[in-house]
Amino acid sequence: MMKGAVFDIDGTILDSIPIWDKAVKSFLNGLGIEAEPGLNKTTFSSMSMAEWVKFLKNRYGLALGTDEIAAGINRIVEGLYCSQVRLKDGVEQFLKDMKQAGIKITAATSSGRHIVEEALRRLNAMNYFDRIFTCNEIGAGKTKPDIYLAAAGYMGTTPEDTWVFEDALYAIRTAKNAGFRTVGVYDPFNIEDMEEIKSICDIYLNKLDDFYGLVEKINRSQI
Repeated sequence: MMKGAVFDIDGTILDSIPIWDKAVKSFLNGLGIEAEPGLNKTTFSSMSMAEWVKFLKNRYGLALGTDEIAAGINRIVEGLYCSQVRLKDGVEQFLKDMKQAGIKITAATSSGRHIVEEALRRLNAMNYFDRIFTCNEIGAGKTKPDIYLAAAGYMGTTPEDTWVFEDALYAIRTAKNAGFRTVGVYDPFNIEDMEEIKSICDIYLNKLDDFYGLVEKINRSQI
């Protein structure tokens, strides 16, 4: 039974992973540095923003402080979010149907609150979420279950009746190991991990476009 839902934002709700890749490369290029291939896969896929800013500083020997690095990347991302980021196909109706079914909805994101909320407001999707949790504010990335536990605590649900929607393998594994039900969501950024994601998550969806279809799958499998 589903009483609460926790949604990842980048790659699950928003089609925004390419924007982060573009922003980090643009920031480094502005410093005369060429980003190594697969950098975004190394950083954004498994770290909070605070963690991967420190990673960039150490990896490239940046003279800038971590706050300056974060601010520089956020400025680029904010501009792209304002003009380019979109909801993934089917997401709006999916969230609407879930909300109407009385499911409590929260978000858990590795991105900064300001840019996420700005994007969701622009796309008229902010009202679907009861609360947004960020890794920076929680103090831990998604290699730890803290953010999911905080979301469930806020909703008054248990891991067993809380479903976590994620596109990244490491995050799905974290939630699963903490006792949450998990829905793996396809995103091209994580295509190399797709088969392993399918083997770990309770349910795998190519799109978030059919809430009632998901409910039927849950009922049939008696999860």
